[in-house]
Amino acid sequence: MLLMRKLPVMMLLASPLAAAEFDYYLLTLSWAPDFCVQAKGSKDPAECGPGKKLGFVVHGLWPQRDNGRGPENCRPASPVAANLVRTMLNYIPTKGLIQHEWQTHGTCSGLSAVDYFAAVRLARDSVKIPPEFQAPAQRLTLTPAAIEAAFQAANPQFPKTAFRTSCTGGTLQEVRVCLDKEEITPRDCGASAGECKSATMSVLPVK
Repeated sequence: MLLMRKLPVMMLLASPLAAAEFDYYLLTLSWAPDFCVQAKGSKDPAECGPGKKLGFVVHGLWPQRDNGRGPENCRPASPVAANLVRTMLNYIPTKGLIQHEWQTHGTCSGLSAVDYFAAVRLARDSVKIPPEFQAPAQRLTLTPAAIEAAFQAANPQFPKTAFRTSCTGGTLQEVRVCLDKEEITPRDCGASAGECKSATMSVLPVK
């Protein structure tokens, strides 16, 4: 069983920055095959280039409210340091997305960039991707509930209600994981975490 590690409390207390008001963190795992076929937005070759074979990648760790969207762009942010960017490229596929996530979401956490991205790594490392979603070679057709159940089965330390799916045009877009904001441990999702409303969705193959 994958053991859940807690972010040291002293790490959270060490930052002098004021956090915005929020209730929990939403770890957003983007399904790269879906993102890379969407017409809108620029496609960085680091994520969408030939032969990358990426499945789930970290989109972000978002401060979230139980009822409604979480805060964004809470204060001016200096660019994330190059050495930290190099570390985070093992989790977030592009340099631009790392910078964006720090400015948009990290600045609302009350943490420094170093501590915020440590929380991102801790959150991602706590989640095991089910085998069927690690590198599917063929398109899958599943219900949102089936995808969420697969994640809970692979992560029995999480409550079933800690996982949510989102979709675009009937294809899997993201799996969202709800985490306590103090210790980065599993918790139930609030209504604001969203949910795919399609009866079934396609999971595009990894290429």
